[in-house]
Amino acid sequence: MNAQYDERDGVLIVTPIERLDTGNAPAVELEVMRRIEAGASKIVFDFERTNYVSSAGLRVLLKAAKSLNRRDAGVAVCRANSHVREVLDLSGFGKVVKVAKTVSKAIAAL
Repeated sequence: MNAQYDERDGVLIVTPIERLDTGNAPAVELEVMRRIEAGASKIVFDFERTNYVSSAGLRVLLKAAKSLNRRDAGVAVCRANSHVREVLDLSGFGKVVKVAKTVSKAIAAL
């Protein structure tokens, strides 16, 4: 399994399992984009179960954020461990997506 997909309060919650890298990012991206095309407009990437994010994983976030670059839509991330948070910080993703500590706060930020 590449990721778990749930919905809460009308928000798609994507939880990558262990890693979001070249091995699974294409499948996650495909599913996220399919759901955006089906009407998902708010997405939270919950990194609670994610140990590592590569540039391929960041591309998934960026593509989702660009696809949802309209009013009342957006992408947030939450519960990132120190490594994932460092990758997000160094790459400037705090300017592209909302960053929160919990799923509830991420949903509220959208």
